[in-house]
Amino acid sequence: MSDQQPSAQLNPDHIRYAQLEWDADGQPLSSAFGDVYFSRANGLEETRHVFLRHNQLAERWQQLKHSEKFVIAETGFGSGLNFLAAWALWLDTAPAGAQLHFVTVEKFPLSKSDLHRALALWPELKNLSQQLVDAYPCIVGEGFHRLSFMDGRIKLTLIINDAARGFAQLLATTDPLYAQYSTKVDAWFLDGFAPSKNPQMWSEDLFSRIHQLSKAGTTAATFSAASIVKKGLKFAGFRLQKVAGFGRKRDMLTAVFPDSCNDNFYPQPFYKSFSEFPLPWVINSTPVNPREKHAIIIGAGLAGCTSARALAERGWRITLLERSNNIAAEASGNPQGVLYAKLSHKQEAQAEFNLTSLQFAQSFYATRWPVIGDQTGVLQLAHDDAEKLLHTQLREKFSTATELVQFVTAKQASDLAGIPLSQDGLYFPDAGWISPVQLCEQLIDHPLIQLICACEVQNIQHDNGMWCVNSNTELHAPIVIIATARDTQAFAQTQHLPIKSIRGQISYLPATASSEPIKTVICSEGYIAPARAGFHCTGATFNLKEESRELRTQDHQTNLENLRAPLPELMDDWKNLDVSALDGRVAFRCTLPDYLPAVGPVADETATLHSFAPLRKNARASVQETGKYLPGLYINIGHGSRGLAYTPLCAEILAAHINQEPQPLASELVNALNPARFLIRDLIKNKR
Repeated sequence: MSDQQPSAQLNPDHIRYAQLEWDADGQPLSSAFGDVYFSRANGLEETRHVFLRHNQLAERWQQLKHSEKFVIAETGFGSGLNFLAAWALWLDTAPAGAQLHFVTVEKFPLSKSDLHRALALWPELKNLSQQLVDAYPCIVGEGFHRLSFMDGRIKLTLIINDAARGFAQLLATTDPLYAQYSTKVDAWFLDGFAPSKNPQMWSEDLFSRIHQLSKAGTTAATFSAASIVKKGLKFAGFRLQKVAGFGRKRDMLTAVFPDSCNDNFYPQPFYKSFSEFPLPWVINSTPVNPREKHAIIIGAGLAGCTSARALAERGWRITLLERSNNIAAEASGNPQGVLYAKLSHKQEAQAEFNLTSLQFAQSFYATRWPVIGDQTGVLQLAHDDAEKLLHTQLREKFSTATELVQFVTAKQASDLAGIPLSQDGLYFPDAGWISPVQLCEQLIDHPLIQLICACEVQNIQHDNGMWCVNSNTELHAPIVIIATARDTQAFAQTQHLPIKSIRGQISYLPATASSEPIKTVICSEGYIAPARAGFHCTGATFNLKEESRELRTQDHQTNLENLRAPLPELMDDWKNLDVSALDGRVAFRCTLPDYLPAVGPVADETATLHSFAPLRKNARASVQETGKYLPGLYINIGHGSRGLAYTPLCAEILAAHINQEPQPLASELVNALNPARFLIRDLIKNKR
């Protein structure tokens, strides 16, 4: 049950972990609320009685089809017992290809040590609980954490927030006119501390969100039969039934959402000049629901391969096209890429996306390291005054997040790196270097993914509900994903995107007696990775508006100079290098003006400019139209130099769009990545 603190308005950068007391039987109690997390009689049996049995889950799951999904939403993650009980029942009753999404909101999460101690009470769930504890995130603020288990068969979305605000972030918009386009929940676990202990959680706002996220046939169950809960469920449109509770508890409630409840829940507002709600341009009102789950992905780099894997794990058949003779042949082809993301103390979209992406990526790679690279850790050195100031600003938010990042002195950095360093820094213990080629090979090793190389796509066309991809041969599918980085502008449907191409050159430096001891990736103005096959990979340059693919001596020299400040003692070994003879590699990063990726459905340019034309004269104009998107066409581009950090989460976002399931990010961030944002911004600035 949830530790939902009643009234304190907290800075979201200062998340409080639940404060627990432990009784004589080793059971946890909330210090803040003086209430138990689960029944003293038998918490697991209580969960099975209240939430599993009275949502009829076993019966419903036995009737699911292969690759079908089921969504549970829970108020109050607490110890995770409800999630584990649902997971165990899913394994016993659901078909092997089906996917369980468990979305839960928690204001005050347990620490990892408390979670481990609480779940130790249930040895029959040890195999599952250990996986949960191992994957449990380092929590440093409000936000979403998507955890994946059993090759994606089980998805846990842990939202750190209060219940009403957390569930609001599952909605593309809270505008009641567009409630029907929201993610829908199949069953509710209305847990939490008793209403007498925590009435603030059981608010009208919460029940409004429950209404917006429910559909005909959605069920709900709660241990409570209190009047505030009954009134709330009735307000949300549910039909209630009082049934016998668990143990000594006489009553509990079950509920079902009827067929025709949504019609009159909200008064239909008439917007005159402007609306209090964001414009509904993010709403894709015509998603494709193909009879055959088949998608063509153009581009077999990091973005394409992670997208292929995410969809294949959801039962989609993937045809992956690559114009080169090998996968990861362009910007994803460097021999050693760094798992890297820039942390920030600011509360803005890019900072939140960087943090969430890094944590998701570290979890994504956790079981893959032996095959794809080396989890050496990554040092980010304070190499100039701006970087020193940033590290100082980060301390308040991240000083206790030692699982994620550690603030180290020059001496500690030297010990970690294996060589003398003179600068303080940040150390990311769960990061390292990755071979993108080996990663891509591992990702597409799946029976539902077919790779076709040497396949140059000339154009794509939509006709009669299918996309025709014209290449060496003609291919058809209801879904097409463009993952071709800067070359995305070559397609007529996406040529309007403001893509920037940045040339980058890396250099291969011969390992020496002084450099061989380097045992972690070191980042300053550039980076240097531990030696592999007798060479260090270092770089990379940033050359905007340059198209040369030839190695350039001056860029090798730049890469060397960028190592001079952090590694002065090693530079003597390389001072006599014939720089013109160095080997290396040139590739082109794909970026966008706001330095965020573009992930999601592709806008119909002409229809968007027409429907949202009033924005040219009034940036706050009320436009009561949903977004205009090309049916079944998506992109995943714009990862810049952070592809290893960004693409795993972006693939999950893309798969959620296509499979119409809960997003792994708050709606504000999902909308910030929407490719149509550039058309809307241009209209507001009267550029189109």
